[in-house]
Amino acid sequence: MTAKIIQSNDAPFDQPEVDGVTVDIIENALRNAREEMDAVLFRTAMSPGIREQGDCFPMIANREGKMVVGQFGSFIGPFLEVYDEEIEEGDIILTNDPYMCNAAVSHLPDWVVLVPVFKDGRHIAWSAMFGHMSDNGGMVPGSIPIEATTIYQEGIRIPPIKLYKKGVLQSDLLELILHNVRTPQWNRFDLNALVAACNTAARRCVELANRFGDDVLVTTMDIMLQRNYDAMKHIIEMFIPEEPREFEDYLCDDGMGMGPYRIKCRMWREGSTAIFDFDGTDPQAQSSVNFYLNEDMFKMFFGSFTINVVDPQIVFNDGFYDLVDVRIPAGTLLKPKFPAALSGRTHALGRIFDVLGALLGMGAPEQMLNAAGFSDSPHLFFSGYDGNGEWFQLFQIGFGGIPGRPVGDGPDGHSLWPGFTNVPNEFIESYFPLRIERYETIPDSGGAGLHRGGNGLSVAYRFLCDGEIGIHDERWLTYPWGVLGGETGMRSTKRLVRNDGSEEWLPAKIEGVRVKAGDLLYFNTWGGGGWGDPLQRDPQQVRQDVARRLVTREGAKRYGVIIAGDGTVDADGTEQLRADMSSARGDNTALFNRGGDIEEIRARCEKETHLPAPVSPTFLSGAGR
Repeated sequence: MTAKIIQSNDAPFDQPEVDGVTVDIIENALRNAREEMDAVLFRTAMSPGIREQGDCFPMIANREGKMVVGQFGSFIGPFLEVYDEEIEEGDIILTNDPYMCNAAVSHLPDWVVLVPVFKDGRHIAWSAMFGHMSDNGGMVPGSIPIEATTIYQEGIRIPPIKLYKKGVLQSDLLELILHNVRTPQWNRFDLNALVAACNTAARRCVELANRFGDDVLVTTMDIMLQRNYDAMKHIIEMFIPEEPREFEDYLCDDGMGMGPYRIKCRMWREGSTAIFDFDGTDPQAQSSVNFYLNEDMFKMFFGSFTINVVDPQIVFNDGFYDLVDVRIPAGTLLKPKFPAALSGRTHALGRIFDVLGALLGMGAPEQMLNAAGFSDSPHLFFSGYDGNGEWFQLFQIGFGGIPGRPVGDGPDGHSLWPGFTNVPNEFIESYFPLRIERYETIPDSGGAGLHRGGNGLSVAYRFLCDGEIGIHDERWLTYPWGVLGGETGMRSTKRLVRNDGSEEWLPAKIEGVRVKAGDLLYFNTWGGGGWGDPLQRDPQQVRQDVARRLVTREGAKRYGVIIAGDGTVDADGTEQLRADMSSARGDNTALFNRGGDIEEIRARCEKETHLPAPVSPTFLSGAGR
């Protein structure tokens, strides 16, 4: 079952010879059009999640739906495989349901718009973009209910539908959709912005076809895909071993008392094909932390990660997909069976990057291995009625510590997604009844190492009216692991200080918490793991870290460095301390430092995290570990 494109002009495309200069001009024009998509979206969207944080993913694809330029990979191919309607000029397709589009999107808050690009009756390209909507209906404000056990509880499911038919807006359909969300005005403007961005890219493609010819544009897209194929073929043959390599990491919990959940992957190469097998991953969760991972989406993660590590100058696109074979067992955390809940999939998505980084890097750790820290995308939800009786609803993405890397320290307080930015505090305070009293990195939260892990963030939210909050975060149980002698990063914590002075530690995944005016939430995220032996770090770098309040004086001792009262390095004391520490630890040869095995971590959980350890999910399934 595949979509059928209806063309009034079905003349076949020629494949002319295209010189390198023309290819470069068209390639850069398409990249500029992709950037213009973002500019249009950010200037016309209304929700802070899209307008301020950039929670969207644009792309321009060839006639077959393969992404030629974009932020991440193509979701058009998986969609076209299951869409069985005819597509005509002027049609604009909308969907958000992972189960209806082969996981082209992976949870309901992501609304994807797809636009077929026509010129003179011929289909020449695609433009597409999805954005995370602030609300999609469902059990809780923000539409990412932790305790959902089925996708029916997560809001309105939009099957692949034509929002526009032959250029005509289906307004009754749009009103039906918006009637089912809590923020209809935001969603309307955001959806219009997505459509405008895609239409902008479509116009740019037509302009290029007018300038160079349809055949030249289509052929150039194929050349760009082939360039990527050739580059990735070389990278795979160079860096992916024939001997299987495996790694596992854990999702801390499902928000309903069960966990941790294992994500396991084996990687090897057969000829020029890289194979990733997720056999051994735990069964699907009872709650919404399942991640319906489309195989093409994982290929996109692999390509994006690899290209950025090896050669960021390579134009990332979908040309290499035939070189990757992804195997994900059905019924697992990464391929749950319908109608499993999916809205909290970001946690497992983040952990995939840690697993992928370990697999790719362990063969050449000195050159390619990052520590852990791309571990999650923490969320805060705050909703209620303000002093004027008006409904408000905040959805904000937080930031953690990026891991230490072969090339240097991990950035402090940064996002899993490199294109995301923080919502300015002034914006938050202007539009929502809260005040941000602290926004700073947490000293010593990054793992010590030759290259320090990035510090997490501490954000203190003072609520100025009564309301309800929800929290989604990870790495509260398992540590962001260090590598090559680097230490683990600090785990995340959430502490609520009530207006009467009482305190309570909140779980990393919780919703429906009633807050009163004056209550203060300390939202602390995890730090990245450290890279390399901390005793090898230049003492002057440690002194500078202390001066910048990224490391405390006491924390400097983790590096074997003594900072004197005047802020200088105590050279003699440092030399002695490093000698003592080196002697005490002996030969430290472990490639990964997880802070202990998973059962040790569970055993000391409550003492260190103020929270009880989750129960193993295997008790539910009976599956062995």
